[in-house]
Amino acid sequence: MPKPLTAVAVAGAALLVRRALRRRIRVSPLWPMPALAEPVSGRPRSRALRLLVTARHEIAEGVVRLRLEGRDLPRWEPGAHLDLVLPSGLVRQYSLCGDPQDTSSYTVATRLVTDGRGGSREVHEQVREGMEVEVRGPRNRFPLIEAPSYVFVAGGIGITPILPMLRALPEGAGWRLLYAGRTRASMPFLEEVEKLGGENRGRVTVVAGRPGLDALLMDLPEGTAVYCCGPEGLMAAVEERVPQVRAERFAARTVRDGDPFEVELRRTGRVVTVAADSTVLAAVRAELPDTLYSCEQGFCGTCQQRVLAGEVEHRDELLTDAERDDSMLICVSRARSERLVLDM
Repeated sequence: MPKPLTAVAVAGAALLVRRALRRRIRVSPLWPMPALAEPVSGRPRSRALRLLVTARHEIAEGVVRLRLEGRDLPRWEPGAHLDLVLPSGLVRQYSLCGDPQDTSSYTVATRLVTDGRGGSREVHEQVREGMEVEVRGPRNRFPLIEAPSYVFVAGGIGITPILPMLRALPEGAGWRLLYAGRTRASMPFLEEVEKLGGENRGRVTVVAGRPGLDALLMDLPEGTAVYCCGPEGLMAAVEERVPQVRAERFAARTVRDGDPFEVELRRTGRVVTVAADSTVLAAVRAELPDTLYSCEQGFCGTCQQRVLAGEVEHRDELLTDAERDDSMLICVSRARSERLVLDM
Protein backbone atom coordinates (compact mmCIF):
# COMPACT_ATOMS: atom_id res chain seq x y z
CA MET A 1 0.00 0.00 0.00
CA PRO A 2 1.51 3.41 -0.89
CA LYS A 3 2.39 5.69 2.01
CA PRO A 4 -0.02 8.57 2.72
CA LEU A 5 1.22 11.86 1.29
CA THR A 6 1.34 13.42 4.75
CA ALA A 7 3.71 10.71 5.99
CA VAL A 8 5.97 11.19 2.98
CA ALA A 9 5.99 14.95 3.52
CA VAL A 10 6.85 14.60 7.20
CA ALA A 11 9.65 12.14 6.46
CA GLY A 12 11.04 14.44 3.78
CA ALA A 13 10.89 17.44 6.10
CA ALA A 14 12.70 15.55 8.84
CA LEU A 15 15.45 14.57 6.40
CA LEU A 16 15.93 18.16 5.28
CA VAL A 17 16.12 19.38 8.87
CA ARG A 18 18.71 16.74 9.75
CA ARG A 19 20.83 17.74 6.77
CA ALA A 20 20.56 21.40 7.65
CA LEU A 21 21.73 20.83 11.19
CA ARG A 22 24.96 18.98 10.35
CA ARG A 23 27.93 20.85 11.68
CA ARG A 24 31.46 20.04 12.76
CA ILE A 25 32.38 20.77 16.36
CA ARG A 26 35.73 22.32 17.21
CA VAL A 27 37.87 20.80 19.96
CA SER A 28 38.58 22.71 23.16
CA PRO A 29 42.15 21.98 24.24
CA LEU A 30 41.16 22.54 27.86
CA TRP A 31 38.65 19.72 28.10
CA PRO A 32 40.12 16.20 28.33
CA MET A 33 37.92 14.35 25.89
CA PRO A 34 38.26 13.10 22.28
CA ALA A 35 37.75 15.26 19.22
CA LEU A 36 34.06 15.87 18.65
CA ALA A 37 34.17 16.36 14.89
CA GLU A 38 32.75 12.83 14.81
CA PRO A 39 30.24 11.62 17.41
CA VAL A 40 31.86 9.93 20.39
CA SER A 41 28.86 7.65 20.92
CA GLY A 42 28.67 6.57 17.29
CA ARG A 43 25.38 8.40 16.70
CA PRO A 44 25.14 11.13 14.07
CA ARG A 45 25.17 14.40 15.97
CA SER A 46 22.09 15.71 14.16
CA ARG A 47 20.05 12.58 14.81
CA ALA A 48 16.91 13.13 16.85
CA LEU A 49 16.92 11.51 20.29
CA ARG A 50 13.92 10.75 22.49
CA LEU A 51 14.79 11.61 26.11
CA LEU A 52 12.81 11.32 29.33
CA VAL A 53 12.26 14.36 31.54
CA THR A 54 13.25 12.97 34.95
CA ALA A 55 13.50 16.22 36.91
CA ARG A 56 12.01 19.69 36.64
CA HIS A 57 12.87 22.36 39.22
CA GLU A 58 12.42 26.11 39.45
CA ILE A 59 15.92 27.24 40.41
CA ALA A 60 15.36 31.01 40.30
CA GLU A 61 12.46 33.37 39.70
CA GLY A 62 11.11 32.44 36.28
CA VAL A 63 13.85 29.88 35.56
CA VAL A 64 13.20 26.15 35.18
CA ARG A 65 15.93 23.49 35.02
CA LEU A 66 15.23 20.20 33.20
CA ARG A 67 17.10 16.92 33.46
CA LEU A 68 16.71 14.83 30.29
CA GLU A 69 17.78 11.19 30.57
CA GLY A 70 18.74 8.67 27.92
CA ARG A 71 21.43 6.07 27.21
CA ASP A 72 24.87 6.44 25.65
CA LEU A 73 24.25 10.09 24.81
CA PRO A 74 26.69 11.99 22.58
CA ARG A 75 29.34 13.80 24.59
CA TRP A 76 29.66 17.54 24.53
CA GLU A 77 32.04 20.33 25.52
CA PRO A 78 31.46 23.55 27.49
CA GLY A 79 29.54 26.04 25.36
CA ALA A 80 27.45 23.42 23.55
CA HIS A 81 23.69 23.54 23.12
CA LEU A 82 20.77 21.30 22.17
CA ASP A 83 17.80 21.76 19.89
CA LEU A 84 14.69 20.97 21.94
CA VAL A 85 11.62 20.03 19.90
CA LEU A 86 8.58 21.16 21.88
CA PRO A 87 5.19 19.40 21.89
CA SER A 88 3.82 22.00 19.45
CA GLY A 89 6.66 21.35 16.99
CA LEU A 90 8.53 24.56 17.82
CA VAL A 91 12.31 24.10 17.93
CA ARG A 92 14.30 26.07 20.48
CA GLN A 93 18.00 26.04 21.39
CA TYR A 94 19.15 25.67 25.01
CA SER A 95 22.69 25.64 26.38
CA LEU A 96 23.86 22.52 28.17
CA CYS A 97 24.75 23.34 31.76
CA GLY A 98 25.37 19.94 33.38
CA ASP A 99 28.38 17.62 33.39
CA PRO A 100 29.93 16.99 29.93
CA GLN A 101 31.16 13.57 31.04
CA ASP A 102 27.67 12.37 32.01
CA THR A 103 26.48 10.32 29.02
CA SER A 104 23.21 9.34 30.72
CA SER A 105 21.58 12.78 30.88
CA TYR A 106 21.57 16.36 29.66
CA THR A 107 20.69 19.41 31.77
CA VAL A 108 19.23 22.62 30.37
CA ALA A 109 17.60 25.67 31.92
CA THR A 110 15.21 28.21 30.45
CA ARG A 111 13.80 31.53 31.58
CA LEU A 112 10.14 32.36 30.99
CA VAL A 113 9.88 35.22 28.48
CA THR A 114 6.31 36.47 28.70
CA ASP A 115 6.54 38.63 25.57
CA GLY A 116 8.59 36.12 23.56
CA ARG A 117 7.57 33.87 20.67
CA GLY A 118 6.07 31.10 22.80
CA GLY A 119 8.93 28.63 23.22
CA SER A 120 9.83 29.38 26.83
CA ARG A 121 6.16 29.58 27.83
CA GLU A 122 5.58 26.13 26.36
CA VAL A 123 8.51 24.70 28.32
CA HIS A 124 7.28 26.24 31.56
CA GLU A 125 3.61 25.35 31.11
CA GLN A 126 3.67 22.00 29.30
CA VAL A 127 6.95 20.14 29.85
CA ARG A 128 6.65 17.98 32.96
CA GLU A 129 8.46 15.09 34.65
CA GLY A 130 7.67 11.78 32.99
CA MET A 131 7.28 13.29 29.51
CA GLU A 132 9.38 12.26 26.55
CA VAL A 133 10.90 15.04 24.48
CA GLU A 134 12.85 15.09 21.24
CA VAL A 135 16.28 16.71 21.09
CA ARG A 136 18.92 17.15 18.39
CA GLY A 137 22.61 17.77 18.83
CA PRO A 138 24.66 18.66 20.79
CA ARG A 139 26.38 21.34 18.69
CA ASN A 140 28.96 23.89 19.78
CA ARG A 141 29.42 27.31 18.20
CA PHE A 142 30.75 28.79 21.48
CA PRO A 143 33.79 26.62 22.35
CA LEU A 144 36.18 27.28 25.20
CA ILE A 145 39.63 28.00 23.78
CA GLU A 146 43.03 27.89 25.44
CA ALA A 147 44.16 31.33 26.59
CA PRO A 148 46.51 32.87 29.18
CA SER A 149 43.54 34.45 30.99
CA TYR A 150 39.77 34.80 30.72
CA VAL A 151 37.01 37.31 31.32
CA PHE A 152 33.40 36.11 31.36
CA VAL A 153 30.33 38.37 31.24
CA ALA A 154 26.93 36.75 31.84
CA GLY A 155 23.51 38.34 31.99
CA GLY A 156 20.72 36.36 33.64
CA ILE A 157 20.09 33.04 31.89
CA GLY A 158 23.26 33.74 29.90
CA ILE A 159 25.16 32.06 32.73
CA THR A 160 24.14 28.63 31.38
CA PRO A 161 26.83 28.17 28.69
CA ILE A 162 29.46 29.90 30.83
CA LEU A 163 28.99 27.79 33.96
CA PRO A 164 30.47 24.59 32.41
CA MET A 165 33.42 26.68 31.19
CA LEU A 166 34.17 27.86 34.72
CA ARG A 167 34.05 24.29 35.99
CA ALA A 168 36.37 23.13 33.19
CA LEU A 169 39.14 25.70 33.63
CA PRO A 170 42.34 24.13 34.92
CA GLU A 171 43.38 24.85 38.48
CA GLY A 172 45.40 28.03 38.61
CA ALA A 173 43.87 29.55 35.48
CA GLY A 174 43.40 33.30 35.65
CA TRP A 175 39.78 34.30 35.19
CA ARG A 176 37.17 36.83 36.25
CA LEU A 177 33.39 36.77 35.94
CA LEU A 178 30.83 39.55 35.92
CA TYR A 179 27.36 38.07 36.50
CA ALA A 180 24.45 40.52 36.21
CA GLY A 181 20.71 40.12 36.67
CA ARG A 182 17.58 42.04 37.57
CA THR A 183 17.70 40.76 41.17
CA ARG A 184 19.68 38.10 42.99
CA ALA A 185 16.51 36.00 43.25
CA SER A 186 16.22 35.94 39.45
CA MET A 187 19.80 34.75 38.84
CA PRO A 188 20.13 30.96 38.31
CA PHE A 189 23.13 29.04 39.68
CA LEU A 190 24.17 32.07 41.72
CA GLU A 191 25.30 30.10 44.77
CA GLU A 192 27.49 27.77 42.71
CA VAL A 193 28.99 30.67 40.78
CA GLU A 194 29.98 32.44 43.98
CA LYS A 195 31.54 29.24 45.34
CA LEU A 196 33.60 28.83 42.17
CA GLY A 197 35.17 32.19 42.92
CA GLY A 198 36.64 30.69 46.07
CA GLU A 199 38.60 32.93 48.39
CA ASN A 200 39.54 35.30 45.57
CA ARG A 201 36.94 38.00 46.21
CA GLY A 202 37.76 39.91 43.05
CA ARG A 203 37.24 36.91 40.81
CA VAL A 204 33.41 36.93 40.77
CA THR A 205 31.39 40.15 40.68
CA VAL A 206 27.61 39.85 41.06
CA VAL A 207 25.51 42.86 40.09
CA ALA A 208 21.76 43.21 40.59
CA GLY A 209 20.94 45.83 38.00
CA ARG A 210 22.86 47.45 35.18
CA PRO A 211 26.55 46.46 35.35
CA GLY A 212 29.52 48.75 34.84
CA LEU A 213 31.89 47.26 32.27
CA ASP A 214 34.78 49.69 31.96
CA ALA A 215 36.70 48.55 35.04
CA LEU A 216 36.43 44.91 33.95
CA LEU A 217 37.26 45.32 30.28
CA MET A 218 39.82 48.13 30.17
CA ASP A 219 43.53 47.35 29.79
CA LEU A 220 43.11 43.58 29.51
CA PRO A 221 46.33 41.55 29.36
CA GLU A 222 47.34 40.51 25.86
CA GLY A 223 45.66 37.28 24.76
CA THR A 224 42.79 37.46 27.26
CA ALA A 225 39.77 35.53 25.95
CA VAL A 226 36.52 37.41 26.60
CA TYR A 227 33.24 35.48 26.60
CA CYS A 228 29.79 37.03 26.84
CA CYS A 229 26.24 35.69 26.88
CA GLY A 230 23.12 37.61 27.81
CA PRO A 231 20.61 40.20 26.60
CA GLU A 232 21.37 42.05 23.39
CA GLY A 233 22.04 45.35 25.19
CA LEU A 234 24.71 43.76 27.36
CA MET A 235 26.26 41.96 24.40
CA ALA A 236 26.43 45.17 22.36
CA ALA A 237 28.05 47.05 25.25
CA VAL A 238 30.73 44.38 25.64
CA GLU A 239 31.36 44.18 21.88
CA GLU A 240 31.78 47.96 21.76
CA ARG A 241 34.62 47.70 24.28
CA VAL A 242 36.10 44.37 23.11
CA PRO A 243 35.49 43.79 19.38
CA GLN A 244 37.07 40.31 19.56
CA VAL A 245 34.60 39.05 22.19
CA ARG A 246 33.29 35.51 21.82
CA ALA A 247 29.53 35.86 22.12
CA GLU A 248 26.58 33.50 22.41
CA ARG A 249 23.16 34.93 21.62
CA PHE A 250 19.77 33.66 22.76
CA ALA A 251 18.05 36.03 20.35
CA ALA A 252 19.00 37.34 16.96
CA ARG A 253 20.97 40.55 16.56
CA THR A 254 18.90 43.67 16.13
CA VAL A 255 17.61 43.62 12.56
CA ARG A 256 19.35 46.10 10.30
CA ASP A 257 17.25 47.04 7.30
CA GLY A 258 19.11 46.97 4.02
CA ASP A 259 18.55 47.69 0.36
CA PRO A 260 15.88 45.81 -1.58
CA PHE A 261 17.10 43.04 -3.88
CA GLU A 262 15.82 40.22 -6.08
CA VAL A 263 15.97 36.49 -5.48
CA GLU A 264 15.68 34.08 -8.39
CA LEU A 265 14.29 30.67 -7.46
CA ARG A 266 16.08 28.65 -10.13
CA ARG A 267 14.14 25.36 -9.99
CA THR A 268 10.72 27.00 -10.04
CA GLY A 269 11.65 29.78 -12.44
CA ARG A 270 10.24 32.49 -10.19
CA VAL A 271 11.76 35.80 -9.14
CA VAL A 272 10.79 37.52 -5.88
CA THR A 273 11.66 40.95 -4.53
CA VAL A 274 12.88 41.28 -0.94
CA ALA A 275 11.94 44.66 0.49
CA ALA A 276 14.38 46.65 2.60
CA ASP A 277 12.48 45.80 5.79
CA SER A 278 11.56 42.20 4.90
CA THR A 279 13.39 38.85 4.76
CA VAL A 280 14.20 36.37 2.04
CA LEU A 281 12.12 33.80 3.92
CA ALA A 282 9.02 36.01 3.89
CA ALA A 283 9.39 36.78 0.19
CA VAL A 284 9.99 33.14 -0.72
CA ARG A 285 7.07 31.86 1.37
CA ALA A 286 4.75 34.24 -0.44
CA GLU A 287 5.51 32.18 -3.57
CA LEU A 288 6.36 28.83 -1.96
CA PRO A 289 4.30 28.59 1.26
CA ASP A 290 5.57 25.09 2.07
CA THR A 291 9.18 26.32 2.49
CA LEU A 292 10.54 24.88 5.75
CA TYR A 293 11.49 27.18 8.62
CA SER A 294 11.42 27.22 12.43
CA CYS A 295 13.33 29.69 14.62
CA GLU A 296 13.37 32.72 12.23
CA GLN A 297 16.50 33.92 14.07
CA GLY A 298 19.36 32.17 12.28
CA PHE A 299 19.93 29.54 14.96
CA CYS A 300 18.34 26.23 13.96
CA GLY A 301 19.31 25.79 10.29
CA THR A 302 15.89 24.57 9.12
CA CYS A 303 15.64 27.22 6.37
CA GLN A 304 19.15 26.66 4.96
CA GLN A 305 19.19 26.94 1.16
CA ARG A 306 21.87 26.44 -1.48
CA VAL A 307 23.11 29.63 -3.17
CA LEU A 308 23.90 29.29 -6.87
CA ALA A 309 24.91 32.89 -7.58
CA GLY A 310 25.19 36.26 -5.89
CA GLU A 311 26.94 37.63 -2.80
CA VAL A 312 25.39 36.92 0.61
CA GLU A 313 25.48 39.08 3.74
CA HIS A 314 25.44 36.34 6.39
CA ARG A 315 23.66 37.31 9.61
CA ASP A 316 23.14 33.88 11.13
CA GLU A 317 24.75 32.39 14.23
CA LEU A 318 25.09 28.83 12.90
CA LEU A 319 26.80 28.18 9.57
CA THR A 320 30.49 27.39 9.32
CA ASP A 321 32.73 29.29 6.90
CA ALA A 322 32.65 26.31 4.54
CA GLU A 323 28.85 26.19 4.62
CA ARG A 324 28.66 29.92 3.96
CA ASP A 325 30.56 29.42 0.70
CA ASP A 326 27.49 27.94 -0.98
CA SER A 327 24.47 28.29 1.32
CA MET A 328 22.57 30.72 3.53
CA LEU A 329 19.86 30.85 6.18
CA ILE A 330 17.10 32.75 4.44
CA CYS A 331 15.34 33.78 7.66
CA VAL A 332 18.01 36.38 8.55
CA SER A 333 20.69 36.69 5.88
CA ARG A 334 20.44 39.12 2.97
CA ALA A 335 22.16 39.97 -0.31
CA ARG A 336 25.15 42.22 -0.84
CA SER A 337 24.56 41.99 -4.59
CA GLU A 338 21.47 43.13 -6.48
CA ARG A 339 20.33 39.53 -7.03
CA LEU A 340 20.72 36.12 -5.44
CA VAL A 341 20.00 32.82 -7.16
CA LEU A 342 18.78 30.01 -4.89
CA ASP A 343 18.40 26.32 -5.67
CA MET A 344 14.65 26.36 -5.04
